[in-house]
Amino acid sequence: MGNLTNVSVRNLRIDLGANTVIDELDLDVRAGEFVVLLGPSGCGKSTLLHSIAGLVDVTDGSIEIGGEDMTWADPKDRGVALVFQSYALYPTMNVERNLSFALRINGTPKAEIERRVKRAADMLQLGPLLARKPAQLSGGQRQRVAIGRALVREADVFLFDEPLSNLDAKLRTELRRELKQLHQHLGATMIYVTHDQVEAMTLATRMAVMKGGAIQQFGTPAEVYARPENLFVATFLGAPPMNLLHGRLEADEGRLRFRGPALDVDVSAYPFKGTPDPTRACVLGVRPEDVRAAGAVRPHDVAWEGRLTLVEPMGNHRVLWIEHQGGQIASIDQDKTPLASGAAVPFSIDGAHVSLFDEETGARI
Repeated sequence: MGNLTNVSVRNLRIDLGANTVIDELDLDVRAGEFVVLLGPSGCGKSTLLHSIAGLVDVTDGSIEIGGEDMTWADPKDRGVALVFQSYALYPTMNVERNLSFALRINGTPKAEIERRVKRAADMLQLGPLLARKPAQLSGGQRQRVAIGRALVREADVFLFDEPLSNLDAKLRTELRRELKQLHQHLGATMIYVTHDQVEAMTLATRMAVMKGGAIQQFGTPAEVYARPENLFVATFLGAPPMNLLHGRLEADEGRLRFRGPALDVDVSAYPFKGTPDPTRACVLGVRPEDVRAAGAVRPHDVAWEGRLTLVEPMGNHRVLWIEHQGGQIASIDQDKTPLASGAAVPFSIDGAHVSLFDEETGARI
C-alpha cells in the first residue's frame, strides 16, 4: 500500500446486539479522495468508519484497503490512522511527546521520529507549541495535535470521526480550511464523518448521505445538492432546506405541467428518469435560491401571491418566509428593499431548477 490507497466496502452488515445498524452497504472510496459520511445521529456513519478502522467487528461482508482484504485484520495492520471527536491527549506530556508517543513505543528510530514530528508540526503550525502541555492549549490547538498524531503515522488512509464538533464556530471554520489544505498537500485518502452539512459540502470530493444504516445518495456535493435522489436528501441538505410543494403532473396542449394549490409550473424540460405519468401525484422541490420573491420577480415570470410572515437578515442575503396555501415557502434574495411582515408579496419558481419526487415512495422521478 501507499499514499494512493482505495477503500472498498462490500455487502457490509453490522449487528450490535439485536439491532442491525448497517445492512448490505456498499461503498467505494477512490485513492486520494476526501469522502464525507453525512447523516443524522444514529444513522450508522461512525459505526461504518469504525468498522473500516477495525474497531467494530462486521457481521457479514468485506472491507478491502489498497486491494487487500482487511475485514478481520488487526487495526494496527490496516494502514489507517483515526482522529476521534475527543482529543484524548496525554495531559502530562508536551505536544512533541504526544505527537511522537506511538512512534516511540513502536521502536521507530529517533531520527525518523524527529523528521515525522517536524513535518506534522510544520503542516499544522504547531512548531511554537511543541514544548507546551495540553492544558496550555486552546481547543483548536488540541485538535491540531490530535490530527498531527495521526499524521506522524504516515498512514495510507486517514479516518476522521467528527473531529471539529467540540469547537466553536470560528475554530471549526479555520480548521475546516486547514483540513482541506492538508488533503490537497498530502493527496492521501481521507474518510470523514459529520452531521454538519456545511463541513460535508466544503470538504468532500464526494459525499455519502446516510439514513438508517444505508447510503441514500453518493456523489459530489454539487450533484447531491442539485439533484437529490429522494425527499430525505432533499430536506437534509440546505439551510433553509428545499421547499416541498404537493400536487400532480398534468399534460396541457403538449406541455407537461406540475399543478398544485394555486400553482402551475411548466416542467416540460425536466429530465425524467423514465416516461413521465401525466396523472402522477408528486412533490415538487425547489431550493430557496430558486424562488424569486418581491422585487426579484421579473416582469415575464409566472408569479403567485403569498403573505410574508418573516424576514431573516443573513448579512450578504436574507431569507423571506412566505405563507402560501397554508404552507411556508422560503426564498433567498439579496434585495435590500424593506418588507413588512404580513405584506402580500409575489413569488415565482424557476422551473429549470426543480426536483420532482414520487408522492408515495419519496424517490426522484
